[in-house]
Amino acid sequence: MNTIGSELRLTLFGASHGPCVGAVLDGVPPGLTVDLARLQGEVDLRRPRADIGTPRAEEDRVEVLSGLLDGRSTGAPIALLVMNRDIDSQRYERFRTVPRPGHADLTARSKYSECADLRGGGQFSGRMTVGIVAAGAIAKMLLEERGVRIAAYVRQVGRVLDPEDRDVTAALLSRSNDVRAATPELAEAMRAEIAAAREEGDSVGGVVQCIADGLPMGLGEPFFDTVEGELAKMMFAVPGVKGIEFGAGFAAAGMRGSQHNDPFVLVDGKVRTAKNDAGGILGGITNGMPVVLRVAIKPTASIARGQRSLDLETGEQTDLRIEGRHDPCIAPRAVPVVEAAAALVLADLSVRGGMLD
Repeated sequence: MNTIGSELRLTLFGASHGPCVGAVLDGVPPGLTVDLARLQGEVDLRRPRADIGTPRAEEDRVEVLSGLLDGRSTGAPIALLVMNRDIDSQRYERFRTVPRPGHADLTARSKYSECADLRGGGQFSGRMTVGIVAAGAIAKMLLEERGVRIAAYVRQVGRVLDPEDRDVTAALLSRSNDVRAATPELAEAMRAEIAAAREEGDSVGGVVQCIADGLPMGLGEPFFDTVEGELAKMMFAVPGVKGIEFGAGFAAAGMRGSQHNDPFVLVDGKVRTAKNDAGGILGGITNGMPVVLRVAIKPTASIARGQRSLDLETGEQTDLRIEGRHDPCIAPRAVPVVEAAAALVLADLSVRGGMLD
């Protein structure tokens, strides 16, 4: 469905080449001061940047239709609207019979038949994440009232890997460059990796790391409403995400228990751990340490170089060359989306846990 969340509920609407995209955020407590300039700034971080993004030039001005009065939440659903203005749909008709490898053309057709909107990816498009970022900005404001900060950065692009785990402060510094890398040197190396893929008519994947600090101990539930489970569900709603890990993640499979276990210590009178291989979560519940997660972003499916596909009408294999405006790497633009997605989940869990009211 198009809605996620329990107490703080997000609904997305629109399509990539439809008149608009947007979101409705329901469950925001009354009285929250919503900084609309900051909200717009968060959405602007998602826009493509020069030589490493798509040429599609959407203004992405956010219009608030309901739920605010004199800059504060009323308790009613907050409706957020962004118009689509730079649309070019002429190249998409062929994909009804010749599906693009790596795209949802085939599965969309199997589910929605001839009603499937394939223009720009329709409701499967990354364009839908505008609503996630806009709503996530409000969730961030909710959390920050309780001292919770969330930030993400690009940890990897192709073969270029940031060898260090960064904290929230360092992650926020990634906003100073268009690749969203933690340092200028890494930004240059990652930019070169993206440029090389684009030059070859190809694309490249990446990893986005997200950190949330200031969360109290005790959020989440065991088994079916774990913090990891709720975050994973939201992250897999982000187009292009193909994997997720927390703390040491898959590296834990190569460790001994004596290596992976985080010793408990007392810090300023509070129980914490000496390191954070658990990623801030034990038994599905926050343990007071920063929640650390990484998501793997696949290479952009739309590439300029020729590919093989299947003509569904003739049953014959055929050559396919995709034209249009596409990102050679999604990871930099995914950073604000991952931040927003994490904020929405953690704010929902906080309301459910009585931390926010």
